[in-house]
Amino acid sequence: MSTDTNTNETDSDGSSGHCSTPDSDGEVAEEIAIIAFERKMATAEEIVEGIGDRYESVEILEYHGDVFAEHWGEYDCFIGLMASGIAMRKTAPLLEDKWDDPAICVVDEELTWAIPITGGHHGANQVAEDLASMGAVPAMTTASEAADEQGVEKQAKALDSHVVNGDSTVATNLAVLDGELGPIERLDGPKAVLVGDDVTVLKRNGEDGVVLGTGSVSGAKKGQFLAAWERALNEAGKGWNDVEFVATGTRKEEEPGLLEAAAEKDLGVIALEKEDLEGFEGPTPSRSKELIGWPGISEASAIAAGREHELLVEKVSHEDSVTVAVGR
Repeated sequence: MSTDTNTNETDSDGSSGHCSTPDSDGEVAEEIAIIAFERKMATAEEIVEGIGDRYESVEILEYHGDVFAEHWGEYDCFIGLMASGIAMRKTAPLLEDKWDDPAICVVDEELTWAIPITGGHHGANQVAEDLASMGAVPAMTTASEAADEQGVEKQAKALDSHVVNGDSTVATNLAVLDGELGPIERLDGPKAVLVGDDVTVLKRNGEDGVVLGTGSVSGAKKGQFLAAWERALNEAGKGWNDVEFVATGTRKEEEPGLLEAAAEKDLGVIALEKEDLEGFEGPTPSRSKELIGWPGISEASAIAAGREHELLVEKVSHEDSVTVAVGR
């Protein structure tokens, strides 16, 4: 038995619902297979109903002893609706390279636990987080998630980019855990770069997206951010699907309303240090420079983070709570 659903549709507000997240090597975790025993098909259908619209396609495959081997390499991620031991025994002989192998996430019939067992940063954590919306507890064991830190793979996603040299992430993620990595350095070409084995290189995925540079007063609400961002996008003649990510200053990186708004639109957030912004000050005067020595966060963030370092829309203010500028 197999069921296929293609759900890559656009919502009425111009967003794509979930817009599947690129995994760390630049592929997109969008083609999913649920492998289930015949007696668990109702739960498999429930999963399709619950999160199927977040992926390009979801196929249900009935379990038999060679099902993983027969379909290895056809999907970005397998959801094993079974005991983790079954999935591990059947897939262990197939594993070769974490950058090429499909991700595997197992879930029990009651949707109590969602457990990434391989490829956590390559789609399994993403699937586990989506299953959490159905009540499952995502049991993630990748080091950066366990420490509640943003590993380089997750930083790559936030920047709409991918890791070029995967082996380097062992060293750089250890640096993340030790608090020693520091901000991502940006180089604009043409330029040749020589790096060591402990330097992770990220390459942007798209070519023509925009960046939302944003600032706010403390305590600004999610709705205020969304309204400000939408107004600025309208002025730029752009929609949500055109946004690569949100950029702000480190002093605003933990603002709850900002993070909630970005999560609702499935956008990554990057935070830039004061010294990163000082070379990209925007045209609109900002009180933050005279009060605390920071350049205006919204315009400087939009210019600094955009690939062309240009403003499409100068600073827009919403309800004296949120500012936003659009860069490219």
